[in-house]
Amino acid sequence: MIIGVPKETYPGERRVALVPSSVPPLIKSGVRVQIEAKAGLAAGFTGDAYADAGAEVIDDREQIIRSADVLLQVRGLGANPHAGVADLQFMRDGLVVIAPSDPLGNVEAVRQLAERGVTLFAMELIPRITRAQSMDVLSSMATIAGYKAVLLAADRLPKMFPLMMTAAGTLTPAKVFVIGAGVAGLQAIATSKRLGAVVHAYDVRPAVKEQVQSVGATFVEVPLETTGAEGTGGYAKQLGEEFYQKQRELMARTIAGSDVCITTAAIPGKPSPRIITADAVGGMAPGSVIVDLAAERGGNCELTRADETVVKNGVTILGPTNLPGEVPTHASQMLAKNLTNFLKLVTRGSDFHLNLDDEIVRSTLAAYRKEVVSPQVRELLGLAPLKTPTTDSPPVDHLAARS
Repeated sequence: MIIGVPKETYPGERRVALVPSSVPPLIKSGVRVQIEAKAGLAAGFTGDAYADAGAEVIDDREQIIRSADVLLQVRGLGANPHAGVADLQFMRDGLVVIAPSDPLGNVEAVRQLAERGVTLFAMELIPRITRAQSMDVLSSMATIAGYKAVLLAADRLPKMFPLMMTAAGTLTPAKVFVIGAGVAGLQAIATSKRLGAVVHAYDVRPAVKEQVQSVGATFVEVPLETTGAEGTGGYAKQLGEEFYQKQRELMARTIAGSDVCITTAAIPGKPSPRIITADAVGGMAPGSVIVDLAAERGGNCELTRADETVVKNGVTILGPTNLPGEVPTHASQMLAKNLTNFLKLVTRGSDFHLNLDDEIVRSTLAAYRKEVVSPQVRELLGLAPLKTPTTDSPPVDHLAARS
């Protein structure tokens, strides 16, 4: 079996799907690893490092994609819709792609891959269960995003974060408000606390209060009915506009008293809920900073613009969409570990092994045997449900790999 790793073509993407330390265990299992020259250079990994680890470093991108039995990517077609479409012509029937692919945000890409006979495992669909934690790409990247968001805020804020007792007087600590207490939010809280800020946090899911307090923040109580706010897999559920309107009004005071606001409220496959209005931004002191981690799907702040810096009434609003790509070395290490752990689940030695009875395999399988098989993606495409992930295949399927 040949595992191929092409260089990422998404603009500004510096991560790579495999790092040199990931290669020897794969070689030991009996597979070949082919990586495109310079694929890891932006993340700090040279071609010589891959070659020393046992990988074949190849200049020809087309050769890598055509030769591979399994393709590992940081961004599959759905997550790289413009540049990624150029690779479709090289993808053969039976190729397996394992990659974050934005399957709920770009359903047509899943259909395109299915039509070519590509087997797609969309890594965003990993279920939130204990056994899948080591494969959870979203959690890994959210950890980095939460950390980096605080550093961006600290860099832009015209104050220091910690309390300081100096000969020139006492400097009060910065006040940070984190909206959304998922993985990114909790990491943002922890990082802000390490820098010495006073941190408050809010989430529509009351159950996360203890988690917020465990990393050192004060949980903001908003007296709204939040029954059913938690959706599947531990993610927040999209609620009605009436709820969000009341939420915005009640939170405006906390936002106004904050030096930094970091928003992380995202719903898979849906537009980001608008939590901070332009009026709320107007209530913040000049010099305050908002870092909107939900910018890719519209943002939690009304004034956010994806990958732009907006300054309104002296308040700086940042809308980064790829913070993990700004920490490419560690992001690549974490992503490579997630992908290789998943690869172990779907291989036996040097053979591909598909067990549809496994919840992780079944949940992540988006395209197979020229069908879109993910129930969520099928629903978004307006396709009728399938009785089983594949209508004519047994629970366990072995895909013969070329040596």
